[in-house]
Amino acid sequence: MLPLLALYFYGFASSMLDRSRPSLSALMNEQRFNWVTQASRRDTPLDAILSGNIMSSVSFFASTTALLILALFTVIGQLHEFLPALSTISFGPAYTEFDLQMHNVVLLFLFVYAFLAFTLSLRQFNHFCILIGAFDHTKPAPAEEIRTIARINAMAAQRFNSGIRSYYFAIPMVAWFVSSWLAIIVTVGTVGLLLHREYFSNARWLVARITPH
Repeated sequence: MLPLLALYFYGFASSMLDRSRPSLSALMNEQRFNWVTQASRRDTPLDAILSGNIMSSVSFFASTTALLILALFTVIGQLHEFLPALSTISFGPAYTEFDLQMHNVVLLFLFVYAFLAFTLSLRQFNHFCILIGAFDHTKPAPAEEIRTIARINAMAAQRFNSGIRSYYFAIPMVAWFVSSWLAIIVTVGTVGLLLHREYFSNARWLVARITPH
């Protein structure tokens, strides 16, 4: 359960930090606005190509997550066969079959959440493509239209990031099979890694230099 709580904590902590120090994702949202502004002025296939590349990545993760969900369903029904093998890599008290069942259910919940996030992201990116294609290039696009389309793109990216974070927090879930203490350490490390990447990384610093905020 700790990784799920940490996932929620990260979302809450990031929303608080964004008020005083915009995250890399928040800064990129401004660049999304610039992208849509430029797309409204050009009548070329460039934006369709860029959108297609993004949607391919999201589709890949959605498909992969669906396979992981099916695999977890299979494992839950065969846990009694995995107990001897898991006991050879575990430290501390041996886990019972009930412990493993509950842990796999939580892991399944995490990947179902990721799958829903990826599919919603894919749907929103599809809306974005339609709106980009609907631009009337014979006249300047209204600022409100540009802002709305950029917001759709940002919402899709936010859902995609939520799915990716589920993968990150699946790592301490896997570490639990070795030791519950190792799972705690990896969870704290995962939160620290994500916070660093969003607020203190070189990528964030470089984007902040060219993005007004």
